[in-house]
Amino acid sequence: MSQDTSAPDAVVVEETTVVVGPSLLARLGAEAFGTFFLVLAILGVALYSVGGLGAGTVGVALAGGIALLGGIAAVGHVSGGHFNPAVTLGAAIGGRTAWADVLPYWLAQLVGGVVASAVLFATIPASALPVLQQSGLISDATQQAFLSATANGFEEHSPLAVATNGAFSFSIWSALIIEIVAAAILVGVILGVTDKRSNSKLAPVAIGLTLTVLLLVATPFTNAGLNPARSFAAAVFAGGWTWSQLWLFVVAPLAGAAIAALFYRAFAFAPVQDDLLAEDEVFVVDEAAVVSEGTGAAPASAAAGAATAATVAEEAATPAAEVPAAVETVEVTETMETVEVVEAAEPDAPGANGPDVSDAEPTDGTAPKA
Repeated sequence: MSQDTSAPDAVVVEETTVVVGPSLLARLGAEAFGTFFLVLAILGVALYSVGGLGAGTVGVALAGGIALLGGIAAVGHVSGGHFNPAVTLGAAIGGRTAWADVLPYWLAQLVGGVVASAVLFATIPASALPVLQQSGLISDATQQAFLSATANGFEEHSPLAVATNGAFSFSIWSALIIEIVAAAILVGVILGVTDKRSNSKLAPVAIGLTLTVLLLVATPFTNAGLNPARSFAAAVFAGGWTWSQLWLFVVAPLAGAAIAALFYRAFAFAPVQDDLLAEDEVFVVDEAAVVSEGTGAAPASAAAGAATAATVAEEAATPAAEVPAAVETVEVTETMETVEVVEAAEPDAPGANGPDVSDAEPTDGTAPKA
């Protein structure tokens, strides 16, 4: 008889890796890219529409709306597609974006806008500046004066006042009202069309067209700010009077966004974990295995891992995304016992001359002869 007493223990494999949405760095990169695209489109078209040249007011509005549509479609699933500090503030007040993301988003948006303005500033042809000054289209033959045509302003610096040589202008209160109302409408549309209950598949289109209409309305008043990142980007390189009036185009859009978000919370608050364009959904990817040796039952670490995964999933998952429980694989190796039984034949009755030698049990361990 032989028995194998070295049977291996059971092997328990625990696989519980949970990844919660895109990283903060990825979201900030998406916001910087989207704001860069939006500001480049608006300022780029407006810059070469000075004096009635280029695409004009309609072209600027279409460029802004189409750029916003394209940016949201491209990276909206990563960051939410804000591209505007006012939108980020409104989303945070409306409970649709974490407050911890507000300042990082603002920084990324400002950087994206400034880079777009720097690209346009660096490409202004110096040879065209004296001609534009002689034509009365710009005050000085400088790049700053040329870029100031894209900046936001009121009173003598409103587009209508410039076009009529000061015959008509909009007061500070007119500019404040139009910027607040336009920003409130934009943020209100964004919060509504991205609400999970709306189940809209055309959110980028609706948001882009809304911006187009609002740019057409606000351009004669203030050159249509609606976005502190866009206003700041133009003022950085234009300088001069643009800095003294920049505050209005920061305060008014933020105030409008706050008003829209408060109305949203009061009358149409979304379910918990409803983020703009679902940028914080939970995904499970590339599960990592942790191997531990036990005695056939799942060790305490496996249960702890499953509990941790369940906690993370419960806190971070949206209603539409579920994280599977930890997968436990148990492999048991059975050891069989082999028993060899040898039966000896019964000896015949002894003969007269003594026992039969042929029936005797051999002494060398071999089987007896028949």
